[in-house]
Amino acid sequence: MKSPSRLNWYARLKHRAERMKRQVWALFLAWKDPRTPLLARIIIIVAVAYAVSPIDLIPDFIPFFGQLDDLLILPLLIALAIRLIPSDVSARCRREAWQHLKSGDRVRTKAGTMAAIVFGVAWLAALAWIVSLFVQS
Repeated sequence: MKSPSRLNWYARLKHRAERMKRQVWALFLAWKDPRTPLLARIIIIVAVAYAVSPIDLIPDFIPFFGQLDDLLILPLLIALAIRLIPSDVSARCRREAWQHLKSGDRVRTKAGTMAAIVFGVAWLAALAWIVSLFVQS
């Protein structure tokens, strides 16, 4: 049987992950809103690009510090973008994100579909390259 502290830790982590998902979706909605300032839009783009980029400031294979930059930089970018978005836009986007995610619908956008295709092609190319290394030998 798991101790209450372990269950509590897992529940908190799950809650934070759900909150982060909601915040990211709200940022996407705010990015589309014409009342969002240009600087906030740029920071949102940088945050998303950093999140999906395979290139990190500190490579992930370096123990502890490799993951530390992801745990610090991404939340800081998200927090900065949230502060730059007008409060009425931010509140509306958070409400919409909450309603959308509560309904259980999957988030589907053209950009998400294109990103999935690009990453899929990249993984297939990497797999083909690895296979070609063994075939040539």
